[in-house]
Amino acid sequence: MRAGHQASAGELLELVRSGRATTRGALQQATGLSRATVGQRLDRLFRAGWLREGAGGPVDSPQGGRPSITLEFDDEHAVVLAADLDTRHGRAAVVSLSGEIQAEHHGSLRIEDGPDAVLGELGRWFAELLEKAGQRADAVCGIGIAVPGPVDTDTGKVVQPPIMPGWDGYDIRGRLGRAFAEHAGIESESGAGSATRAGITRSGARIPVLVDNDANLMAYGEQRTGYPDCSAFALVKVSTGIGAGMVVGGSIYRGVDGGAGDIGHIRVGADALCRCGSYGCLAAVASGGAVARRLAESGVPATSGSDVRDLLTAGHPEAMALAREAGRQVGDVLATVVTLLNPGVLMIAGDLAGIPFLTGVRELLYQRALPRSTAHLDVVTSRLGERAGLVGAGALVVEYLYAPERVEERLAALGV
Repeated sequence: MRAGHQASAGELLELVRSGRATTRGALQQATGLSRATVGQRLDRLFRAGWLREGAGGPVDSPQGGRPSITLEFDDEHAVVLAADLDTRHGRAAVVSLSGEIQAEHHGSLRIEDGPDAVLGELGRWFAELLEKAGQRADAVCGIGIAVPGPVDTDTGKVVQPPIMPGWDGYDIRGRLGRAFAEHAGIESESGAGSATRAGITRSGARIPVLVDNDANLMAYGEQRTGYPDCSAFALVKVSTGIGAGMVVGGSIYRGVDGGAGDIGHIRVGADALCRCGSYGCLAAVASGGAVARRLAESGVPATSGSDVRDLLTAGHPEAMALAREAGRQVGDVLATVVTLLNPGVLMIAGDLAGIPFLTGVRELLYQRALPRSTAHLDVVTSRLGERAGLVGAGALVVEYLYAPERVEERLAALGV
C-alpha cells in the first residue's frame, strides 16, 4: 500500500480473493492498518455476505498460540448469468462466482433475426436456467454476454459489426436486462436511461449487464483458467468469421475503442468479396464460412462454420484439405501478429480448430515469423471448448463487481 493510504474494505477483499493475505494478522501486515480498523472493514464484508471464515491457518505470532482463522471469499452468495452468441446459435449458463457452470443451455439463435428477438429469447433462457440451477432471480449479481462483433465496452454497444445486421449501436444492455426481468418475474428499473446503464434491479441496487467481443471473452476465460501466469496470451477464433482476443498483463486488450483483434479483415491480396463489403479480407478466404462456400461450390452441402466442423469430425477429405489450406492463410497473417505481440501462448479455437487447420497454421507461422518471436511460443487448441466464452463472460462480471472501488460503491448501496 502507498504511504499515507488507508486500505478500504474493497482492497482487503482483493487481498483475500487473490490469496495474498487470508488472515486478520496478514491483512494488518499488508496494509499497515490497526487491528481494530481491519476488524471494522471486515465486518462490513461479513455483513454483506461476501466473506466467510475458513479453517485455522498458520499461527500469526512467532511466540506461538492458537492458529489464526483464515478468511475466504464466499463464492456462494450470488451467481452470474453468462451468454455467448454466434451467428447461428447461442449458449447460456448460470455461473458461480468461482467460475463453475451450474446450469447450461445451447440452441438455435440466429444473429440475423435481430437484437430484439435474440435478446428476448435469451432472457427466457436465463429465467429457465435459474430454475434448473435451483437459484432465485434475486441471487443474480450480474450478466455477461459475448457477441461476434466489435464492442464499445463503455456503452456496451456493438460498432459496425460485419456479421451482425441490425445490431449496430443497439442497446444490448437495456434490452437484455428488460427481457430477463420480464421472464424472471421481477420489476425492471423504470426509464430507458437507467435501464441502458444497469439492466435490472435487486434490492435497490443496479445489476450490470456487461457486453464484450466473443474472442475477447474466450481468451479471458482460457487464460484465467489454463494459463494464469502467461503475461501475453492470444486466441484466434475461426468459425463462420475470424477474430482474435488478447490478454496482456492479466487484462483484456481492446485497443482505444474495442477494435483490437479484428484480424479477419486484414487484406491478404485475394479478390473474394467479404461480408464487410471489402475485397480480399482474410475472413473471405480462410474462415469457416469461406471453407463452407468452397465446399458448396463442389457439391458438398455446407453453409456455415459449424457445418464444416461436422464434416471435419467425420473425416471428410475435401473439408480437411481446405481446412489445412485455410490454416496456412491464417498462419501467414499470424506471423505478423506474433512478431508484434510476442505472446507466450497462441490458442486456436472455433469450428475449424482441429488438426488439419492447426497443421496449416504451424506450417506458415514458423516459416514466416522470426525464430526470436516463436522461441518461447506454444501453439495450442482450446481447453474449455465451447464453454470458453461463458467462462470468460462470468469472470468479466466477477472482476468488475469485486474490483476494490466498486466494492465500496456496492457496500454503500447495501447500507453496510
